[in-house]
Amino acid sequence: MDFLPQGGIFAMLDQATIVVKCVLGLLAAMSLWSWTIIFWKLISLGRARTLILKGNEIMEEADSLSSGLTEISKTEASPLNRIGTAAVKEYRVLEKSAVSASHKRRLIKDTLRRILRRKVSSEMKKLTTSLSFLATCANGAPFIGLFGTVWGIMNSFHAIGSAKSAALAAVAPGISEALVATAIGLGVAIPATIFYNFFLGVLNGIETELVNFAGTFLNRVEREVSWVEPSGKSSVAEE
Repeated sequence: MDFLPQGGIFAMLDQATIVVKCVLGLLAAMSLWSWTIIFWKLISLGRARTLILKGNEIMEEADSLSSGLTEISKTEASPLNRIGTAAVKEYRVLEKSAVSASHKRRLIKDTLRRILRRKVSSEMKKLTTSLSFLATCANGAPFIGLFGTVWGIMNSFHAIGSAKSAALAAVAPGISEALVATAIGLGVAIPATIFYNFFLGVLNGIETELVNFAGTFLNRVEREVSWVEPSGKSSVAEE
């Protein structure tokens, strides 16, 4: 490329205006942080998905709700452990409340459903942390790069006017410097867009599994827990 300065692209960028350099610096920082999030999410979401699938399998194969929750609790990092623990805690609070057994039977299902829904939402909120930055990069990086390009081209045309020459050799270096900003902006936006959509698909699958666990938990409670035992105890209460 005859119009590039000696030394290649770095020498070309070194001659860019301060505004273009600031834009490129911002894009470089966005790219670095977005790739950090991408690698972190690949690990964290993959691990969470594995633990949730394993926990659901344990719950489905368990002989009782209590044994299933005990096995899941061995992995404290599992989202299912936190959801199950919160549900059992809410059950115990209601069980010890000073209301009649018949009233408890009417309350328990809705109470557990609310706490399970809230904990599923809480776990999903944790898992979606930082994804908004990927969306920002996907939507904003091309326009930031375009701003750098427009500014660089404006500067090139100003230089043309001052030199009173429109020769290609005089115009090309400044314009090529400016166009690099758009190329880098796209380089930031494209992987951010791809992985943002990929993570949304993974999160939808995880949410489905969490909802399945909540449903299995409620079904187990309805089948296995005796609400009016002479001893006043149940398999969940002993958990």
